[in-house]
Amino acid sequence: MKHVAEVDSQAETRVRMPTRRAMAKQQTRAKVLAAARELFSTEGYEGATIRDIAASAGMSTGAVFANFADKSELFREIMVFDMAAVLEAMNEAAARGRTVDDALLKAFGAGYTFYRGQIHLVRAALGLSWSCDTGPALRELPAMQDTVELFAEQLALGVQRGELSQECEIKLRSQMLFDSYLANYAHAVFGGWSLEALQARSRDQIRVILAGARRG
Repeated sequence: MKHVAEVDSQAETRVRMPTRRAMAKQQTRAKVLAAARELFSTEGYEGATIRDIAASAGMSTGAVFANFADKSELFREIMVFDMAAVLEAMNEAAARGRTVDDALLKAFGAGYTFYRGQIHLVRAALGLSWSCDTGPALRELPAMQDTVELFAEQLALGVQRGELSQECEIKLRSQMLFDSYLANYAHAVFGGWSLEALQARSRDQIRVILAGARRG
C-alpha cells in the first residue's frame, strides 16, 4: 500500500495543474493573438502595428513584447495554427472524395473555403513568404510538407484503386498539385476570384496534372 501511495503521489506531481502565473501568461498570449489576427485580417501585415495590436488586446506594448519577440513571430504563430486547422479540413474533405480527382478537388476547395474572408491575411502570407527575413520560416513550416503528403496519399489511393498507373510519379505530381494549389491564392488576392472560379481552375489543373498518369 505504501508503494501504491508513493506512485500516486509521483503521478499527481507530474500532472500538477499549471500555476496562476502560467495560466495568466497563456490568457495574455491568447488575447494578443486574437487581436493580431483581427488586425492582420482587416489592415494587412504592414498596416497592423504592435501598438495597435496591444491597444486592441487591452494591454501595453510591453506586455506584447513580453510574450512575442516581434510582429513576425506573432504572424508566424497565427499561420501555424491556421495551417494545422486547414490541413485537417482538407484531409476530411479528401476522405469524402469518390475518385482521386474528386478527392483532390474537395481538398483544394476546403483550403480556399477556410481562408475566404481573410484575404488580407492571405496577402500578407504571400508577401512574407518571399521576404528574405521571414520567408524561410514560413515556407518551411511542417504544414507545407504535410499538404504535399496529403496530395501524395490521394495519388497513392488512386493507384490502389486502379485509377492511376503504377508509374504515375507520385512525388513529382504531388508537388505539382501543391504548387498549383498555392498559386491559386494569388488569383483570389489580386484578381478577386470567387470560390467557384478557383474551383473551376483547380479542376482543370488536376485534370492536366493527372492526364499522363491515367491507366490506359
